[in-house]
Amino acid sequence: MNENTGNKTLRRSRRQRLLTGVCGGIGEFVGADPNIVRLAFVALALFTSGAAVMLYIIAWLVMPEQDGESSMLEHIIRNFQGKKSDY
Repeated sequence: MNENTGNKTLRRSRRQRLLTGVCGGIGEFVGADPNIVRLAFVALALFTSGAAVMLYIIAWLVMPEQDGESSMLEHIIRNFQGKKSDY
């Protein structure tokens, strides 16, 4: 929960992390056990020909970390823009 407004925000978890914290963050957001979310991702990955893997990567890129201000994608874009202006 966001302490200022009381609203939940979807963020990657630091406590429930195995790889990047995506499943842990989703589990915390919906109030489910993160292991159930992980199992759902594995099942989807097995039955959807990689669509779940792409969904996981997209979630990792767009979900900010629990105490972070911005997402991984925002960091990548800022770094690219900074390097682009050097040329």
